[in-house]
Amino acid sequence: MAATAVVVFLALLKVEAGYGIAYTPKWGPSVNNKLGWVLMEAPVFVIMLVLCVLSPRRAEAAPLAMFLIFELHYFQRSFIFPLMMKGKSRMPLAIMLMGVLFNSLNALMQGGWIFYVSSPERYPASWLGSWQFILGTLVFFWGMATNLHSDHIIRNLRKPGDTRHYLPRGGMFRYVTSANYLGEFMEWVGFAILTWSWAGAVFALWTFANLAPRALKINARYQREFGPLNQKAIIPFIF
Repeated sequence: MAATAVVVFLALLKVEAGYGIAYTPKWGPSVNNKLGWVLMEAPVFVIMLVLCVLSPRRAEAAPLAMFLIFELHYFQRSFIFPLMMKGKSRMPLAIMLMGVLFNSLNALMQGGWIFYVSSPERYPASWLGSWQFILGTLVFFWGMATNLHSDHIIRNLRKPGDTRHYLPRGGMFRYVTSANYLGEFMEWVGFAILTWSWAGAVFALWTFANLAPRALKINARYQREFGPLNQKAIIPFIF
């Protein structure tokens, strides 16, 4: 998974995934964007739930807390975020199916580690008081708040009937042009810390590999439309 993330990062520097602002019919058959998001994100929520329910560790405090944190993100992403989308954009079927594949593998990797692969002594109840869990949880929820606030700003850039493009402002958009991606990346950095696992670290790496090239292209698009910018693409002051 880690090696594939590097390949994906390099590929996406060359090829722009055709969804959202970059949608193009060249990617082939498409589905309604809202439906596409639900079908793409819901499998990870369901698989993680099944892995938890079937595990003898499902009632243990630390694994259960990790499960709830993980599922909180994907409940919002699978069932709330699509309902809040505006417009009638499309999602290529190919993009949706690739998302389903990655999300399913990632659910198996995260849920597999937490509930099955890690030793039974790895996450005792005292783990909830460890510096890793406390720091990681704080980073996760800061990232989630940044992601939700940034999505709110993006959704309200236009008034009904307006088709012009606007530069997002406010919040973490003061520092990066893809603050929503920054928030999502930090969520999974936080999750990697609170689980203190290679599984979590690989997920954070994958998130960066998927979002960073897109953030670079969005930054370049904004610079073509609005001129030179002070903001970086996804990591404040760095990248």
